[in-house]
Amino acid sequence: MGDRLYGYAGKIARIDLTNSAVELIPTSKYVPEYIGGRSVCNRIFWEEVQPGVGAFDPENKLIYMTGPTTATGIPTGGRTVFTGISPNSWPEQYCWSGIGGWFGAELKFAGYDGLILEGKAPAHTYLYIEDGDIRFLPAEPLWGLMVHPAQKKLEELHGKNVKSIVIGPAGENLMRNASITTSNDNVAAKSGFGAVFGSKNLKAITVRGTGAVYPADIKKLYALRKKMGEPYMRPSPVVREETHGMDQNAIPVEGGWLRGQVACSHGCNQHCCRLMMNMKSAFGDARINQVEKCVGIFAYGFQQDCSWTPIQSFETEQNHFLPCKMLSQEMPPIDMSDPHVTALFEKVPGDTVNYWKPDFDKGSVMMDMCNEYGIDKWDVIVWFMTWLSMAKKEGLLDDLDFGMEPDVENEEFVKYFLDMITYRKGKYGPVFAEGMARAIRTLGKEKYGDTIYRGRFSQVKPGVRLDLPVSLETAWGHSYHWQGRGFEGSIPKPGWLATSLELMTSTRDCQTVEHHHQKYEEYLQFRGDPCHSLLLVDGVIMNQNKAELKDSVTSCEWQSPDLFWPEMEAEAFTAATGIPMTERQLNAAAERSRLLFRAILMRNFGRDRDMEVGAVFPSMQYPDPWGETVSWEDWNDLVDLYYERRGWDKKTGWPTRETFERYGLKDVADALETLGKLPS
Repeated sequence: MGDRLYGYAGKIARIDLTNSAVELIPTSKYVPEYIGGRSVCNRIFWEEVQPGVGAFDPENKLIYMTGPTTATGIPTGGRTVFTGISPNSWPEQYCWSGIGGWFGAELKFAGYDGLILEGKAPAHTYLYIEDGDIRFLPAEPLWGLMVHPAQKKLEELHGKNVKSIVIGPAGENLMRNASITTSNDNVAAKSGFGAVFGSKNLKAITVRGTGAVYPADIKKLYALRKKMGEPYMRPSPVVREETHGMDQNAIPVEGGWLRGQVACSHGCNQHCCRLMMNMKSAFGDARINQVEKCVGIFAYGFQQDCSWTPIQSFETEQNHFLPCKMLSQEMPPIDMSDPHVTALFEKVPGDTVNYWKPDFDKGSVMMDMCNEYGIDKWDVIVWFMTWLSMAKKEGLLDDLDFGMEPDVENEEFVKYFLDMITYRKGKYGPVFAEGMARAIRTLGKEKYGDTIYRGRFSQVKPGVRLDLPVSLETAWGHSYHWQGRGFEGSIPKPGWLATSLELMTSTRDCQTVEHHHQKYEEYLQFRGDPCHSLLLVDGVIMNQNKAELKDSVTSCEWQSPDLFWPEMEAEAFTAATGIPMTERQLNAAAERSRLLFRAILMRNFGRDRDMEVGAVFPSMQYPDPWGETVSWEDWNDLVDLYYERRGWDKKTGWPTRETFERYGLKDVADALETLGKLPS
């Protein structure tokens, strides 16, 4: 390698907002042992943030890291990650949030692999980074601006070629599900870190970098660009679509609409993000462009939950494809010689839920407000709006005076409600600005969370009504996602048991990065008795470890894992850094990162078996589309298998000393033992 550093920029900036001070830390303190991205974040948080810190306390450190592939041109390496204590989790816990865009690459061009944001600025502030110079500047010209005007203002102040991350009014007003936004409407949203920015009086970070990041192996980089995701290597023209939506949510659009496909981040060789052009704005007559991904489609109409086909989760070598191919509408041809082909593509229809009828303009307005205010679209579409719809139909809103008749099919009410919660207006704005999990507890969970909605009907068993609570809450203050009920609920029991196990050991909805994938042949073996299958448990662990690598190497949640190319991430890491790394070695790094995450939850937030089993089990007692649930005994049998496979104590859910030491974390084991949190 010589004297040149490959893959990494070489330093991390510790930014003390309280004292406007900067300290530089060599990245080599953490890598290659901790790879980059989320793995480095986990190590820093473990070392620096002690128990008792809240999400909005100055002592909460928001840690932002790139990975070794960022800015190298290796596909999907433009994705980066934030970690810190999440205000959006219930209860507040350490969490993470990925983000695409071009900011991470530009930060590395400026010479930094990451940022540690600590303290609280004494006044509204933004950071301007230009190569080795980091400035603390007054944010008064930006404070109060919505997301896109703030981005444009930064370009006016510092030039068109800067790259920025900003918060909108939701973050300024500490709305717990506020997002951080960068280019192409890419957001760090799930953890509510936009509100942490706001709590630190930080409006934005904008960067210009004139340096370079060198990959170690240019020839291998070119090979990866041609192989990863099997790119089509052809233009993606703008097309006019005559309809929008899918299944019962599909509607004709008068005059049609224009669709383009764009990449989400620097270096990506796909174009899965949907550019919707000439759309209706929430804030004036001028037409706008929006960039949307998967969940946005339901803003425009939500009468039926989305369907599922086995190929989305369980794959064969002859038939497997990336989810981004579905969104870019570039599905590969089906290999009809596959003996499982019929079963793989057998569509399972989503439940009829009747939340709101399709309305193209209203959907556009809802998305525009989320984009401009800086609110997590997922929570708005899947939780706020579905709750309002179900609660009204069950008569729960009769005693709540919002100041306007609640009606999610009324565009004006949607605007009114999102404005109310963003700016904490009136009696209920502050209640819902705390997020749905806290709001229903303030209102009264038994009535406003647990009342059964009587409008859910299975299409697997036509005409059968299925119980569903008016709040789609599952665990850790998040809503259902690929869990057999609620949103994307058409996956059968073996699938939703796997995703629920992944959720149980997390602190947020993790299906945005741990989409469960497993070989179809394995699915055939465990589908008859999934609660007693080591094959299912091994699949869960594989997906969790791959998720750690996605946020550490980095790569995209939709390009990884490739079940039939398990060495992909290791090859990308070595091409970027020149450091030889096998798949087995990289998996050990993922285990190390996962153990650090577990140790943080144990030490700082009291995580143990009783807490997490109790958090996730109740949500599985509502029937899936087939009428299936899981028993307490079977669920705990599955948890036992998972803990044993991980090397964790079955009684407490805590990793053993042997497990910590196997991955080089003796110091962590020693610290936990001192606290009485190591199994005897």
